[in-house]
Amino acid sequence: MADMVCGNIPDGKSEEEDYFKYRSSSQLTQFFADIETDYRHDGTTRKLWVAETLEKILSEPHSSAFSVPGAFARVVARLMDREDAENEGQERLCALKDLNRALARDGLEAFYADDGQCYLRHVGTNTLLTPSANPHRPLSSAEVERREQLASYLDRASEDELIEEVLLPLFRQLGYHRITAAGHRDKALEYGKDVWMRFTLPTQHVLYFGIQAKKGKLDSSGVSRGSNANVAEIYNQVLMMLGHEIFDPEIGKRVLVDHAFIVAGGTITKAARAWLGNKLDASKRSQILFMDRDDILNLFVVTNLPLPESARPKARGGYPDEPPF
Repeated sequence: MADMVCGNIPDGKSEEEDYFKYRSSSQLTQFFADIETDYRHDGTTRKLWVAETLEKILSEPHSSAFSVPGAFARVVARLMDREDAENEGQERLCALKDLNRALARDGLEAFYADDGQCYLRHVGTNTLLTPSANPHRPLSSAEVERREQLASYLDRASEDELIEEVLLPLFRQLGYHRITAAGHRDKALEYGKDVWMRFTLPTQHVLYFGIQAKKGKLDSSGVSRGSNANVAEIYNQVLMMLGHEIFDPEIGKRVLVDHAFIVAGGTITKAARAWLGNKLDASKRSQILFMDRDDILNLFVVTNLPLPESARPKARGGYPDEPPF
C-alpha cells in the first residue's frame, strides 16, 4: 500500500500499468492532512516513511478485531478518489484490483458505493468500515436527501419499526454486538428496556447497554398527548433497566446494565432531561444517555446504512431503489 500511496511504479510493470497518482514529499504531507491526521513527511525515503505511517495508523485503538481505525478507512477512501485515476477510467477497476490484492491477506475488501466513494468492509463478517462516522460533519447533498427520506419514514413508523428497522441496524454498525430486542409483544419480559446490547472497549472490557425507545417527542408535560410521551412515564422503566440483571449466554452469567439509552423518534426537550436528572441520584444520572431524532438521523446517514425498504424512493416501475451496498 505504501507504493500505491506514493504512486511508485510496481516492479516488473511499465508506466502504463501504474494506476496510482505519483506524490512528492509535499503531496504526501497534504495526503495525510486530507485524512485528518498530523503526519508530515520528514524528507526520508517516501515509501519507507509511508509504510511506517500506515503502521502507526493501524496500531491506533479501534472497536473490535473485525474493524480498522477510522484513519485507515480514510486512507483508502482518499487513495481511491476517482479524480486521481491514472492510465484507466474513473471506475478505477485496475487500481481497485491491486488494492484488494494487498487487503485480502487481512480479510478486507475495498469497493465503490453508489455515492462514488470507496469503502472498506470485513469479508468474514460483511461489516462496513466507514471512513468517517462523525455525525457533526457537513453532509453531502446526497446525504441530506437520504436524511430527509429517513425523517419522513420516522414520522409514520411505529415504535417497533423504529427499533427493528432503524436502531438495531444502526447500533450494529456502530460496533455494538449481542443486540437483543425484547419487543412489545411480551411486556412481562421487557423489564423496562426495549433492547440490550454490549460494547467491547479496545482494552477488551465489556460494557452493557439498555435502550428505552419512544416513537415521538419526549417532554415533561403532565400527561402524554398523541405521539408525545411524558418523561415521568419512563422514569420507572429506567430504574428497572438499571436495577434488573440480564443474562448473557456467551459468558453464562447474569450482569447489570452499565448505561441506559433513552431514545426518542422525536425531540427530547431540555425540560424532560432536567426533570429526569433531578429525579435520579448522582450515580444513576451518570448512567443515562440521550438520543433524539437529530442524533438518529445524522448517525444513520454518516454510517451510510441502507434506508428501511419502505423509506427508499420508488424507482421507475414502482420498485424501491437498491440500498447503497
